[in-house]
Amino acid sequence: MIDARAVISPQAELAADVEIGPYSVIGPGVSIGPGTWVGPHAVINGPTRIGAGNKIYQFASIGDAPQDKKYKGEATRLEIGDRNVFRESVTVNRGTVTGNGVTIIGNDNLLMAYSHVAHDCTLGDQIVMANCATLGGHVELGNWVIMGGLTAVHQFTKIGDHCFLAHNAMVTRDVPPYIMAVGRPAVPHSVNSEGLKRRGFTEEQIRNIRRAYRVLYRSGLKLQAALEELERAAATQAEIRPFVEFIKRSSRSLVR
Repeated sequence: MIDARAVISPQAELAADVEIGPYSVIGPGVSIGPGTWVGPHAVINGPTRIGAGNKIYQFASIGDAPQDKKYKGEATRLEIGDRNVFRESVTVNRGTVTGNGVTIIGNDNLLMAYSHVAHDCTLGDQIVMANCATLGGHVELGNWVIMGGLTAVHQFTKIGDHCFLAHNAMVTRDVPPYIMAVGRPAVPHSVNSEGLKRRGFTEEQIRNIRRAYRVLYRSGLKLQAALEELERAAATQAEIRPFVEFIKRSSRSLVR
């Protein structure tokens, strides 16, 4: 299961059925769970914990030091869940002590070729990062986010659940849940209704989300007044609650 040409540190911990391809390097402090496949010419450095059933393709660089001039070699880490796919030349960096000290990737995510996850990012589940999509440091991606190719997200930005970031978008502000954002800089375009349908949202729920979108972006209300109206809707419409909670914890202001 481990090619004789691979280089495996004695301080790495690999489940019994892990496959490692030729010329890959697994450094000390790396833990890899069962059913994970690592192709040829990949490099994984620690401290890094990788869960079960992941696939890491050739030339990926996983768990190396953060690209941050303030980093001085402190012990930070990378945590990866289960069933993720890291395609060719993907790069994922560990955290920094000026952040949370950890970069976190959840489950069932697809990171396409040349995509990049910077230090201290937190990714949820079922995310797709298309080719060359890039996250700056400390970015938060919710569940079911789709990033088009060549999309870039500014450091410290938050992206809510079920968002769709269009091809070549430049995201510099927080994007609330359910929204499609386009452009450079990115602006709200509409509700990601097709994605919501695929994930089991009912027609009524989608209508409620569209109404919430109009309150926030089309009503002419100031943010506080819009938020108060959305809170009233959220009292009886559970799908609006994540929208309200996201707005309250936004730190970089919202895309407008």
